[in-house]
Amino acid sequence: MYFSYLSQVELGRMKKKLLKTGKEIPKLAAACIIAALVFAVSALLMIAGALNFPEYKTYDFRARLLAGQTRPSDDIIVILLQQESLDWAQRERGWGWPWPRKAYAELVDYMKAAGAKAVALDVLFTEPSVYRNARQDEIIDQAVAMLEEAQQDTAQGGSPRQQIRSLFRNTARALRELSSREDDASFAQAAADFGRVVQGVFLSSRQNREGSWPRDLDTPLFTPRTDLPPWEDLRMAGAQFPIPELRNNSGIVAAVTGIPDEVDGILRRGRLFYQFDGALIPSLAPASFLVSGERSGDLAFDERKRTFIWDDTLLPADRDGKVILRFRGDLNRYVPYDFWEILSSAEAYAAGESPLLPPEDFKDKYVFFGLYAPGLYDIFSTPISSVYPGVGIHVTMMDNLLSGDFIRESPLWLNLVILLAASLLVTLLSFYPGRIPVSLGVTFLTLLAAIGLALAAYHFGNLWLPMAAPIVTIVLSFLASTVYNYATEGSQKRFIKSAFSRYLSPKVIDQIIADPSQLNLGGEKREMTAIFTDVRSFSTISEALGDPSKLVELLNFYLTRMSDIVLQNGGTIDKYEGDAIIAFFGAPVRIEEHAIMACRSAVQMHKAERDINREAIERSLITGAVMEALVRKGILKRSDDPNPLFTRLGINTGDMVVGNMGTPDKMDYTIMGDAVNLAARLEGINKQYNTGGILISEYTRAKLGDHFILRPLSRVRVVGKNIPIRLYELLDLAEEAPPELTDMVKAWNLAFKAYEGRNFAAAGGGFKAICQKNQEDRVARLYLDRCAAYLKSPPEEDRWEGGVDNLTEK
Repeated sequence: MYFSYLSQVELGRMKKKLLKTGKEIPKLAAACIIAALVFAVSALLMIAGALNFPEYKTYDFRARLLAGQTRPSDDIIVILLQQESLDWAQRERGWGWPWPRKAYAELVDYMKAAGAKAVALDVLFTEPSVYRNARQDEIIDQAVAMLEEAQQDTAQGGSPRQQIRSLFRNTARALRELSSREDDASFAQAAADFGRVVQGVFLSSRQNREGSWPRDLDTPLFTPRTDLPPWEDLRMAGAQFPIPELRNNSGIVAAVTGIPDEVDGILRRGRLFYQFDGALIPSLAPASFLVSGERSGDLAFDERKRTFIWDDTLLPADRDGKVILRFRGDLNRYVPYDFWEILSSAEAYAAGESPLLPPEDFKDKYVFFGLYAPGLYDIFSTPISSVYPGVGIHVTMMDNLLSGDFIRESPLWLNLVILLAASLLVTLLSFYPGRIPVSLGVTFLTLLAAIGLALAAYHFGNLWLPMAAPIVTIVLSFLASTVYNYATEGSQKRFIKSAFSRYLSPKVIDQIIADPSQLNLGGEKREMTAIFTDVRSFSTISEALGDPSKLVELLNFYLTRMSDIVLQNGGTIDKYEGDAIIAFFGAPVRIEEHAIMACRSAVQMHKAERDINREAIERSLITGAVMEALVRKGILKRSDDPNPLFTRLGINTGDMVVGNMGTPDKMDYTIMGDAVNLAARLEGINKQYNTGGILISEYTRAKLGDHFILRPLSRVRVVGKNIPIRLYELLDLAEEAPPELTDMVKAWNLAFKAYEGRNFAAAGGGFKAICQKNQEDRVARLYLDRCAAYLKSPPEEDRWEGGVDNLTEK
């Protein structure tokens, strides 16, 4: 990080600003306050019923999604009167609609023969049969035939008196036969013989045809052992009973009433019973239990647990005393029979033939019959379908009674715990990462967890956990946390980015934003790589340039281009000292390949000098006076040299102390240590060895692998150090190096090995060959001159030390 470019006073103010919010409202306290407020809002919305509509829709989603995961009961038989049955009856028996009651009598008789436990009819027989006699068409046809015959006799001269007498006698006999209610009687007799037929009564909250219980009706009812709560829609004011002949001969009369939810008109619940004129009339499904003798009418209610106790069975209820149905899916999952199949089988069975559906298929089954043909639809909207057969509601309740898997509503305290947990979790996890993508990810995962928990509770525990309220809580928590973070920490982040974006890489800025406490004093020891740069003869350039504004412009232009390269490679600018750049790699963001990134930056900086020099000359930041001054000083050979700006770099890797150094109000994030000092020394040593501009230590070389082209130079003993270190000149990136450079390094290694072995003749020949190929290689020229000197005056062997150079300049 770089803090020196800011005034020390400004840095102190920034630190105080960053820490001020945390002192006023601790982060944890702010998160808890927001979580509590969101929880309160969500809880109020849920309790007030404002979220009922979306919650019901999430329940429907669960019901549809998981309906197929449960198996319909094998003890239930569904028979439907569908269009195919209407066509069959018209074709085979000449019946139009409505059918004679004889058809239902055949159904009941066949179920009796099969040994079914009960037959529940989801059909209202509130009017006498229009057929009165099942043979009425035949009787009418016979009467008409007699009249036509009498008319014909009269026309042929027969005795009018005798004809009239015969006509009256036959007509009277036909009318008596026609007026008898044999059709209803056949159905009533079949029901009486079976004894386990459930007839339906339609109950209404409004005054209807009948307002009291028929005195002559003796049917099983529920008998409450405890007082029941005053549920609003329990009490019915009107009823439409079956005709007396049918109701009095049925095994039981049951309510076929369905009450959808008021919010959206979808039927998700059912009632075990309704209250009418003081009697508790069971619904179709529990009535099948009662009439079969499987259970008694003994019923109690535990208001604290909201549970019905029917004999030894516990049935959960909602706050209105309704049971929440667990649908098995489409009614076709019960593989319903068509009514014509039953009639055909009954006819064959009565004739002693093999029936289409053998009676044993219905033994010990609960049979439900309903209408499901166009124009006869008895349908409701349910979570499964908007056109669900009405009989399917009673079938579902019966299945739930058999399986014991009615859905229970979760208690209020559990709902509130879920809301509080969701609010705290999302708020805390949104506060501390401090990044929108992380907060979004946490919010999304929490949403998935809330949905998954509700689905699992429904599927495995038959429990209706709220889904809409937790989703609202999670979203509100995320939005509130994000707004708060933006309002408080957002200003801090914008300030940090504005202050440091020119001096730090984006990764470093992100780390400060995530943890502003890094501005505190202190340091840590870690292995890093440091770079020191310096522009050759910059004092000469500044003197020759003359204009201070031009000098500042040149400096800014040069430093910006070079600094960008450092930042792009993940480096951190420590400070600028005039034209020099001090940078390091490996802090505050740890980089495993810090040495490689530092050397890559150095090579790229040197290659960038060509464009920097060209643009500086084009923009007159390097003037003719500057070029002439450099020529006079012997820095350049000619005034049209394209590279007046030449950077020397020193790079070293080692353990360094990095951190904020200074006072609480005046500090620098900087590096210190011997390894740092060595990097600075290496930058100056470039000049003594006439390198191409980049020197690295043996410590850095050990971290590079084969990523770079470099050549070894002498080991040196720097001022103040007794242990010599090997120098390396960094030449290029291995992936970008031309073949001739690779060949040169191979030749150099042979010559340099001979040099350190004191074979100066062989070494001199090698260095000479290199100089002949590249007159600008001043390092090779340096070692060629040394070989020539040592050939004239060989160094003493005991003082040679493998060619160690003892440097006297820093």
